[in-house]
Amino acid sequence: MSITKQSSDALARRLAALPREIVAKVQPAILKSVKDVAADAAVLAEATRRTGSLAESVEATGPGQTTPAYASDGGRRTATELQGFVTAGDPGARHGHLVEFGTEARRREDGSSTGTMPATPFLLPAWRLNRARVQRRINTAIRRAIREAAQ
Repeated sequence: MSITKQSSDALARRLAALPREIVAKVQPAILKSVKDVAADAAVLAEATRRTGSLAESVEATGPGQTTPAYASDGGRRTATELQGFVTAGDPGARHGHLVEFGTEARRREDGSSTGTMPATPFLLPAWRLNRARVQRRINTAIRRAIREAAQ
């Protein structure tokens, strides 16, 4: 499964069908997972350190919380009760997307070039490092919550 808004929304719809008490017991697993991915993303962003502002701007946003104003997805976004976000960006570090995906040379109006910057991904690799653990943690929390609710 790719890390897309569609897959996130599909999972959120499936989990939204669960009773409230199960959702409440799954949320800590989601928050822990988001924090783990954010911690790894911050470590990977250190490779791009010039000022340190990018690595320091990596934030974990748990279920029901709102992303920071300068988050990498363009601003404030509130997670549903079964979502979590990892974002990078603050007023001093609005270049996370440029680091993650790199840049191509472009000609300016005066004829000079903007130059290129190779991609140095840090968010997607952090997700890939944690994906299996996140899936196990959330599946375990769901199974445990269902088992407890059935008793």
